[in-house]
Amino acid sequence: MNLKTGILALLALTANTVFAQTNQQKDTIYEFTAQQCIDFGIKNNYKVKNAIVDMQIQEQTNRQYTALAYPQINGSLGTNYYPNVAVQSFPNFIAAGTYGVLEKEGVKDGNGNAIKSPTDFGFINAAFGTKWNGNAGVTLSQILFDGQVFVGLQARETALSFSQKNIELTEEAIKANIYKVYYQLVVSKTQIDQLDANIERTQKLLHDAGELYKNGFAEKIDVDRASVQLANLQTEKLRVENTITNGYLGLKLLIGMPINDSLVLTEKITEDQIKKDLLSQQDYQIQDRKDYQYLQLGKKLNEYNVRRYKLSALPSAALNAGYSKIANRDQFNLFQKGDWFTSSYVGLRINVPIFLGMSNDANIKKAQLTLKQTENEIDNLKIAIDNEIAVAKNNFNNAITTLDFQKKNMQLAEQVYNQAKKKYEIGTGSNTDITNAQTDLRVAQSNYITALYNAIIAKVDYVKAIGKL
Repeated sequence: MNLKTGILALLALTANTVFAQTNQQKDTIYEFTAQQCIDFGIKNNYKVKNAIVDMQIQEQTNRQYTALAYPQINGSLGTNYYPNVAVQSFPNFIAAGTYGVLEKEGVKDGNGNAIKSPTDFGFINAAFGTKWNGNAGVTLSQILFDGQVFVGLQARETALSFSQKNIELTEEAIKANIYKVYYQLVVSKTQIDQLDANIERTQKLLHDAGELYKNGFAEKIDVDRASVQLANLQTEKLRVENTITNGYLGLKLLIGMPINDSLVLTEKITEDQIKKDLLSQQDYQIQDRKDYQYLQLGKKLNEYNVRRYKLSALPSAALNAGYSKIANRDQFNLFQKGDWFTSSYVGLRINVPIFLGMSNDANIKKAQLTLKQTENEIDNLKIAIDNEIAVAKNNFNNAITTLDFQKKNMQLAEQVYNQAKKKYEIGTGSNTDITNAQTDLRVAQSNYITALYNAIIAKVDYVKAIGKL
């Protein structure tokens, strides 16, 4: 094998490997029950992911509050160069002192006169300092008491629970939607089965009408009617299949599944499942509702906020300490010859708010009003929950009653169709009777599927309303 052939073979092998890997990725098949679908969705739905990130952000915010209670230590290292050392002017105390001594000792000048101090000694202009100085030090500060920090530390756990409850609320909403879409797609299998059965019936009817027409026992219009019915059923099946395909795409999007992956729904739904353990769950508690729990935590956080502003009116105290080394040089040789002088201090700082322009009072009242809003929301939510449960219960009762009625109606329509078909086959009925019976059967089947859809949605809404989803 020459070099060119070897390279081409290697490229072909690589391409086949990549193609196989791509196909393997596209051919990933998930066979899910409703619960597995929910577990996948909670893990991969972007809204749930962002809610979890919000909680992680809150954890870091809590760390910030905790850090305020810890000692704050800072180190510093620096140097300054003064091309022109600042000159300071001050009274000539040297001349004043010298004249004072001369006067006291009675010293006389060259003329024999006693020396007297002049009335104005003038000023001395001198540059104090060096061209270079360096400093290195460390400072420490520790809050001893601060009302806002104190409340912030107390509110950490509640703030974290608030974020956790938001995750649970998001998961509950995703869970409800997954249940609805999942079981609607499951029910769509029944709809397809019904359409297939209707198509099979119509195909047989078309065949029978054709044979009767050939033998002169039926008219051409009977064959045409059967053909139209068959075409309508096949068109309706295509429409339903397209709706189901879009439903699967929507479910994949909802649970965060790549569009190229295959999703197979393994669970079935029956009327007994829909009716099971529903209205027996009458002993609900409002505390079971996650949105109620969420607002209660929000109320507690607002109470902390009110307290924070109230405590901010109290004095705060902090301990401060510092240690440093300072060097002064005429040249840039800070770390060579010469001394480093030590400076240190320990201090206590107490800050007493006296008048803040009424801003703190405004903050307190604003926080109290926000708290009042949350309390109003809680009161309204209690009424809304009672109303939601009553409506959901009524809808579920009505959905079950309608489902039972439509099932019986569908069964009756099927019996009517079978009787019309038998009469037609023995020559005592007309093709019009069969057409009308089949139309009634399709309407009854469609109404039954709709009733089944509505019952599933009513069940999910009721369980969610009582906080048991």
